[in-house]
Amino acid sequence: MSNSVNEVYLRTKGVLPVQKLKILKEAGIITAQKGYPIEDNQFQPNSIDLRLGEKAYRVRSSFLPEEESVQQKLDKLQQYEFSITNGAVLETNCVYIIPLLEGLNLPNQISPQRPLGSNGNGKIHVISEEHLSAKANPKSTTGRLDIFTRVITDYSHRFEEIRPGYKGKLYLEVVPKSFPIKVRTGQRLNQLRIRHGYTVLSDQDILRLHDSDPLLFNGDGSHLPLDKVKVQNGLFMSVNLQDEDGKLVGYKAKKHRDLIDLENINHYKIEDFWEPIYARRDDHLILEPEAFYIFASKERCRIPNHLAAEMIAYDTGSGELRTHYAGFFDSGFGGSVTDKGARAVLEVRSHDVPFLIEDGQTFCSMKFEPNTEVPDFTYGDDIKSNYQGQGLKLGKHFKQD
Repeated sequence: MSNSVNEVYLRTKGVLPVQKLKILKEAGIITAQKGYPIEDNQFQPNSIDLRLGEKAYRVRSSFLPEEESVQQKLDKLQQYEFSITNGAVLETNCVYIIPLLEGLNLPNQISPQRPLGSNGNGKIHVISEEHLSAKANPKSTTGRLDIFTRVITDYSHRFEEIRPGYKGKLYLEVVPKSFPIKVRTGQRLNQLRIRHGYTVLSDQDILRLHDSDPLLFNGDGSHLPLDKVKVQNGLFMSVNLQDEDGKLVGYKAKKHRDLIDLENINHYKIEDFWEPIYARRDDHLILEPEAFYIFASKERCRIPNHLAAEMIAYDTGSGELRTHYAGFFDSGFGGSVTDKGARAVLEVRSHDVPFLIEDGQTFCSMKFEPNTEVPDFTYGDDIKSNYQGQGLKLGKHFKQD
């Protein structure tokens, strides 16, 4: 047997692509609970899916651990625990904490002369010039089902963000909002990206890129003119409420419906869970407080293969809205320029007061990060991506044409 060591160097800043994430798994930086090895289909172009563990804890409230471990907080706040190995129902507006099957062993040094991590037999060394940190986000289907989720780590003062040097378990806060859900061990509600350093495209970078490699398109597929592209610490998109009279432009979640079993794909009738919203001549809509809506962006967007993107929470100074749950957009979303992009689906809730929205109103912002290198595969039909080329589309659990 050869005693050679495979040294893997990380040189450029950015989001680690699938091929590097697989190396981090082999090096023991991304770990898994005993008996649940990481599966190859967990890897996406720029992220890895996180799987629910064996137990869930019903807790009295959400929390951030700050000066304690998550387990110490659970000891104070848990009401009861139960197994989800064979399936269990999570009720609406109840807070649950579920330990995930994955963990992290992020290095806490960046010396190029010292390996950050190595696998059990010492055959892989990862050497970095920048810190490795991580960011989690709900998967697209999670947001479209109105399941509020956030990753929590020990001694953290922020949700979803995992600091350099973190070594330990990952936990998921889960709050079903519109529908009760049935979950099982191994199901995937969230995903994780790992960053080598941190850098985002400036507004000028976004404009230059759009000019040469378009990011946004009008509904008819034409490039959005440069003077119509809105940027301010990210790329803005707007909501679509306009179509021929009587055409579908959105959905509103019905209350007090039956549960959704996350195992059941293409199973549920849309009309049992959603009220359709149709285009009207006045092109505006008043959102009911705390109701949940699904809309599509007015623009069609695409993510070039050398970039990853994240839709970020809309500034509350622009209205009492939460405009999305799911945030990651993989490299290749929306296809090539000739594919003319895909609409972003917007998961919307107005808090506290009725809120007027109008067609073309600015609704969400997207920031772009470079990949450290182009992923070995990108979002699309080759990996059976659910939402490539989408328009207005509900989650994959509903029967759709």
